[in-house]
Amino acid sequence: MYRDATVAVVVPAYNEEGFVGETIATIPGYVDRIYAVEDGSTDGTWEEICRTAERINAASASRNGFSRRVVPIRHDANRGVGGAIKTGYLAAREDGIDVTAVMGGDAQMQPELLEGVIRPVVEGEADYVKGNRLLNEAHQSGMPRFRYVGNRILTWLTRIASGYWTIGDPQNGYTAISLHALEEAGIEDMYEYYGYCNDLLVRLNVAGLRVVDVPRPANYGDEESHIAYRSYIPKVSGMLLRNYLWRLRTKHLYEGPYSMLALFAAAATTVLGGVVDTIRSDRSLLEALPRLLGSLLVGTVFLVGALLVDRDYEQHLDDRLDPSVTESPPTDGEASSAPVSTAVGDD
Repeated sequence: MYRDATVAVVVPAYNEEGFVGETIATIPGYVDRIYAVEDGSTDGTWEEICRTAERINAASASRNGFSRRVVPIRHDANRGVGGAIKTGYLAAREDGIDVTAVMGGDAQMQPELLEGVIRPVVEGEADYVKGNRLLNEAHQSGMPRFRYVGNRILTWLTRIASGYWTIGDPQNGYTAISLHALEEAGIEDMYEYYGYCNDLLVRLNVAGLRVVDVPRPANYGDEESHIAYRSYIPKVSGMLLRNYLWRLRTKHLYEGPYSMLALFAAAATTVLGGVVDTIRSDRSLLEALPRLLGSLLVGTVFLVGALLVDRDYEQHLDDRLDPSVTESPPTDGEASSAPVSTAVGDD
């Protein structure tokens, strides 16, 4: 428990043998519940989770109504990191946990930084907190250049899709979410591929929930990335487009601002009109090009105007914080492993 709030950590793990045990074992002692979700691994990840869980649960006394601290959960087939996190979120929601964080099973996420991630949720400043490696230049230095460029592109695409215009580093997996957000954001339908974090942001916005970023350093160890970028980029790009249109339809079609919708309609009409006019014209493409470019330019102006209206309308829902940890939270026992079980709701 942290400041009278129950705390859980979801640890998604796919082929993380040699890392996942360390991840679980170093989670701070104020964490009440650890959901270690093995996602159809082909190595010894499940066995390592179970050994660590058995050791930690044997050494941990019952706390806050939970008879065991680490709950191993196993997927029969690989569902993706989003699917593993979804399983952990649903378990935390069922257990009524006040704040639930995520720490990857690859031991990249420094456990000493967890307090700074959960604190804004505990103190009521946010419903969802995520790390951001782009807020601090020193933190960016640990990120490979190709990841930095890709991260910047995904940041802007996610801002447009989600309506959270000050967030960055959307793929950062060091996060914390409130019980209220788990109940309101439609977690059951959350995207299960690597774009789960982008999808979740859109869901949080539609539910009117507040999101804040906190600075976190980049940290790359000996683990191997499971992301196949050739399939990742088109899948996530398509998902963001669908989610963007869903947000506009679900949220703004009924509540406005209607000036934004009018600007979007003007942009689409202008561009489409220019294209149709060019196709139907008897003039050569070279002769019709200036008018087409003019239509595209005017349409772009309308589009930018719509995005600016969207940014101003949504700005109360996100922020950036720099919580400096000034005190060490009380610990109640070591942070380590759990028993062998594939059931979720067993205390």
